[in-house]
Amino acid sequence: MNRESIREYAGRQRERYAKANKKEKSKILDEVVAVTGYHRKAAVRLLSGKKRTSGGESPGRPVVYGHKVAAAARLVYEAAGGIGAKRLRPFIPELAARLEAFGELNISSEAGLLLRRASPATLERLLASDRVVMRRRVRSLTKPGTLLRQRIPVRTFSDWDDVTPGFLEVDTVAHCGDSTEGFHLWTVNAVDIATGWIEMDVVWGKTQVRVGAAIQKIRRRLPVPLLGLDSDNGSEFINHGLYEYCQTNKITFTRSRAYKKNDSAHVEQKNGAVVRRLVGYGRYMTAEAFLQMQRVYSLARLHANFFQPVRKLSAKSREGAKSIRFYDEAMTPYQRMVKSGKLAGASQAVLEKLYLSLN
Repeated sequence: MNRESIREYAGRQRERYAKANKKEKSKILDEVVAVTGYHRKAAVRLLSGKKRTSGGESPGRPVVYGHKVAAAARLVYEAAGGIGAKRLRPFIPELAARLEAFGELNISSEAGLLLRRASPATLERLLASDRVVMRRRVRSLTKPGTLLRQRIPVRTFSDWDDVTPGFLEVDTVAHCGDSTEGFHLWTVNAVDIATGWIEMDVVWGKTQVRVGAAIQKIRRRLPVPLLGLDSDNGSEFINHGLYEYCQTNKITFTRSRAYKKNDSAHVEQKNGAVVRRLVGYGRYMTAEAFLQMQRVYSLARLHANFFQPVRKLSAKSREGAKSIRFYDEAMTPYQRMVKSGKLAGASQAVLEKLYLSLN
């Protein structure tokens, strides 16, 4: 039977079907299925007169977060440096307001309300196509320090509880490309344990003098006094110059255990999430690259510290073999600095003025 003859046949059977009782309807359906070859559900729709029409409403729940909200979420996501939805969600109202104030985000009030009330799970769905997991490449180029290590106490990852702003984990990142041979640039990366505040400085070779000078520059840029340094066991950190500098300035100097990267988890995470994300894994060895990286880091520190929320572990419990972690609400390093109450009045005023000037 062709489509036209099926319609004619169904028209003749439809009146019978409408007047029949349940048992009779079942028999009529058997006949229609046998004659037309339709599935039983399709035969029911045919006899009841219900038709699927293209252009009608799609089955299921209506779309709440449309393409405009998704586009706004992508913009906010990119402005925050591609961080996870759970870190991004608490900061959306403030960041969206900043982007709107500078004309970067144009969105209706209705779409803006939806963006601000979206849950982390909704944000993950909206951003699913944009999220890219960076390929991690681990390369360790540090050499063991001298016997001076015996005079520098070891600090493990579990010793950072209740730390106040001013204690930094520091590390170096090599910009050597695929070969460690010859000269190349390095980055000295420092992360405040309590707040996540980050400072970066590019150095012309990983010598003790240049790394020590970078530490002093980082100390001057910190909004709080430098209270402690924690490094790996490389000789660029474990040397008499830096040790005596810390002793003179009453800076606590500690080191991680050898081959235990988890002891430096904070700075290791930022090495990938900030440094590698910005400059990649290429080889840099020229004066032009050095100057360009200086410019990049001067802007990146502002973005990371004022516009990239971080979450901190607040508690941890164990259920059998499973470890369950609980995190506090995501805040930017700047917000954590202010909340800590450790900022001097003048420093806080300078930071607030700087924040309000940033786009």
